[in-house]
Amino acid sequence: MAAHNDTGIDAHILAAVGPDEIPLASRPVDTVPGHWLLARLGKRVLRPGGLRLTKLLLRRAEIAGKHVVEFAPGMGRSALLVLDHHPADYVGVDADPLAAAWIDKLVSAQGRAVAAEAAASGLPDSSADVVLAEGVLTIQSEQGKADIIAEGHRLLKPGGRYLLHELSVKDDAAADDDRATIRAALAHAMHVSARPKTIADWREMLEAQGFVVDEVLTSPLALLEPRRVIADEGIVRALKFARNVLRDRQTRERVMAMAKTLRQHKKILQAVGLVATKPADGRV
Repeated sequence: MAAHNDTGIDAHILAAVGPDEIPLASRPVDTVPGHWLLARLGKRVLRPGGLRLTKLLLRRAEIAGKHVVEFAPGMGRSALLVLDHHPADYVGVDADPLAAAWIDKLVSAQGRAVAAEAAASGLPDSSADVVLAEGVLTIQSEQGKADIIAEGHRLLKPGGRYLLHELSVKDDAAADDDRATIRAALAHAMHVSARPKTIADWREMLEAQGFVVDEVLTSPLALLEPRRVIADEGIVRALKFARNVLRDRQTRERVMAMAKTLRQHKKILQAVGLVATKPADGRV
């Protein structure tokens, strides 16, 4: 399969579904979760560390010829990047039946998708070599995070790799009260209950489920900064996204509020990528 450039990825996505099929497409601008609003406006990369961090994680996993499971594939950019690495197969798991159907069409030549919760995928034990979860755990409760990590452990073969791409609080940057303020600000702006953790906390959660953390990668949180948008989307789609934001006052105000919130807390928040391995001896 030839590598997908930005235009190729967008063509695949637009061929698979129309804009009205984006999850929560009919939800009012002032109540729809931020990532689905951005998707509605044409933004295809919705991960906190951008396309670069996703690519680094996939490179570390050496995906060629391996069985890959992705939790909550979103707009499908990462799914197509996975396929560029020539896996043995790909399975996307999304709780939203519409999103799962979308991904199923998008990857149908080399994979499939199922409508299921990330914490209870229904896939067989030890059926994956790589499990990918991007922006999935940050919005979960503590128990929800643990359950999804445990599900990844169950799905992975011994020696398999768990790739996480999440939002993180810099380890020494904020007291507990500050973190509570940040969570409230993100919930207000993004309309999701974001609960970012420090790198040390993410590591501890993985180790508690039996994983060994091999590598930690970080990236600035710059989801809506112009340079990041261009880097992630390409100049043509970035311009289309900007046009779509500007054409409606309510949409413009909502996106600007999200960007302001992220910018206000950029010294405390960052994106983190973790590569963890299920030990080959199968210990837990």
